[in-house]
Amino acid sequence: MAEVKKSVESDNAEDILTKIENKSLKIESLIKQYKFIEAIKTALEGYPPRDERCKSANWIGVHKALMAIKDVEGMLRSLDPQYYDILMKYIYRGLSTGNRTTCDQCLKIHEKLTEKAGFGCILRSLADTVNTV
Repeated sequence: MAEVKKSVESDNAEDILTKIENKSLKIESLIKQYKFIEAIKTALEGYPPRDERCKSANWIGVHKALMAIKDVEGMLRSLDPQYYDILMKYIYRGLSTGNRTTCDQCLKIHEKLTEKAGFGCILRSLADTVNTV
């Protein structure tokens, strides 16, 4: 019985990875078309995956979209507030990489997002230990 359950979870992870790969291709295409806002919205859609491989694959797409953003304030103006908390989670993931370029971009976004969404956004993203990115 346990083997069947593990197989189902593995199949689901493979399906999720395929969806994430397709989403990443869409993000890359949007970035090439200079549609940075649409790229970040696409990257943030859906709940964070539970499987670590899926989380890593999803982070790659989100990272590309975050790094493509030039007008942070414009992005936040056009981004629906429902995305603020998940965006903050990905900002913290970016800061945890230690990569200077990524950290610089994440800090810029963090500053503007905190101004726009308030400190509650920070608290919710840090307190939610179930939906980690």
